[in-house]
Amino acid sequence: MIAVGRGVRHIITGTAVLLGACLPAAAHAACPQELAVYSQPHGDAAIDFRPAMRGGAEMAAFRLLLGQGIVLDGSVIRHEQAGGRSYGLVAQDCPHGDATGAELDACIIWQGALYGVDDKGEIGPLPSRGKPAAERLLLADLGPAVGNSRLYAEGGLDRLPWDVFQLSGCQE
Repeated sequence: MIAVGRGVRHIITGTAVLLGACLPAAAHAACPQELAVYSQPHGDAAIDFRPAMRGGAEMAAFRLLLGQGIVLDGSVIRHEQAGGRSYGLVAQDCPHGDATGAELDACIIWQGALYGVDDKGEIGPLPSRGKPAAERLLLADLGPAVGNSRLYAEGGLDRLPWDVFQLSGCQE
């Protein structure tokens, strides 16, 4: 695990990350990961988790809310072969049911490592269902992926999200 101090600039998987001051650890300590809500300092983007179906490969499901009312679907799985690393995927308007690989590739906006950051600044996999929510999320290279997508070029999105999200609430 990589420890990250407050207010220190680090390069993690090619992404510059500036982690700000933490919320008090007790502020959302009782919130389980599957009900956590995250936001960015300037209100440019937010993530809200929802319980994933049990028994499937999906470990967690979320919505990524961007400017101009854009709402994307997200999911997280844990790759046991990669040391339990959390892997995320964000998509828009994917076909349901039978779909070709090309159709699926066309709807994926971002895919990559998704990390949870605890109140001490330690980076690790996203907490499992029922565990306390991570204080911050790091979606490695999310901003550049959105910038290279049709959302930015054709969808009217004028601001790119940052790769770091701060825990800001808990759904009831």
